[in-house]
Amino acid sequence: MQKNTKKMNFIEQLSHRFSWKGLLFAITLTFFLTSILFPFYWMVASSFKTRAEIGGREPVYIPGALRLEAYQELFDPANPSFQDFGINIWNTIKVSVPTAVIAVILAVFGSYAIARLKFKGKNAMLNAILVVYLFPGILLIIPLFSMLARIGDAVGFNVQDNLGVLVFTYLAQTLPVALYMLTNYFRTIPSEIEQAALIDGCNRFEVIWRITLPLAIPALVSVAIYTLMIAWNEFLYAFVFLNSRELFTMPIKINTIWNDPSPRPHVVMAASTIMSVPILVLFLALEKYLTEGLSAGGVKG
Repeated sequence: MQKNTKKMNFIEQLSHRFSWKGLLFAITLTFFLTSILFPFYWMVASSFKTRAEIGGREPVYIPGALRLEAYQELFDPANPSFQDFGINIWNTIKVSVPTAVIAVILAVFGSYAIARLKFKGKNAMLNAILVVYLFPGILLIIPLFSMLARIGDAVGFNVQDNLGVLVFTYLAQTLPVALYMLTNYFRTIPSEIEQAALIDGCNRFEVIWRITLPLAIPALVSVAIYTLMIAWNEFLYAFVFLNSRELFTMPIKINTIWNDPSPRPHVVMAASTIMSVPILVLFLALEKYLTEGLSAGGVKG
């Protein structure tokens, strides 16, 4: 009888701790975490599998061994199918980092002018900027390519195989949303602080540098990460503007490996893992600033 009493007491304690709402929330959370994390696990695990394990009729959830053949093919020059993936990583960095830096710099001045200065049509301008972002990239690529080609013929540069031109096309995609995000955040900063600095003798640029930017660090980090992710993962514009294999970014190189006459899915998974991990680590490291920047700019904008 004492054992039954103890069991009942234990069950009663569990019933007090976990309600039906809590159980439903736990099940829902587990479902979403599984649906999000399992594809990432499958990608990483598949990079260590053999072609037979990936292409078999029955799925192999755990690779038989941590084989590095796929990574050796990407980075080892001694490998017969050497892909020289390091240069693709470097090309992606050369495109994505300048895109993020330039987008943040231009968005700071543009969004500050919209948020603080008074001029006619600034709300219409902000809405027009956002409308531009709503157009899919495939609709803009042809007129953008034509415009850049004419400018290149007049100035004297080649549009094809030019990473600088690719950065410019990425700015056309990232700058509108960067302006919108920073404008909403700057509006949450009390203007009285800036007015006090102006009274104390600071000019407008000193106010931006000393007052506004330190207070807007979460928003700046959010915009930088967002624009970096877009440029890091972008495929369509890079596919159109790049023809030389030596200038391929990671998404184009992964597509090339996948479309090889002898497809090697484990190599594709290894390259995808290498491409995904830096952004994932950056996102987790700066999650605090990202959440604060997005929430503050979105709620009070």
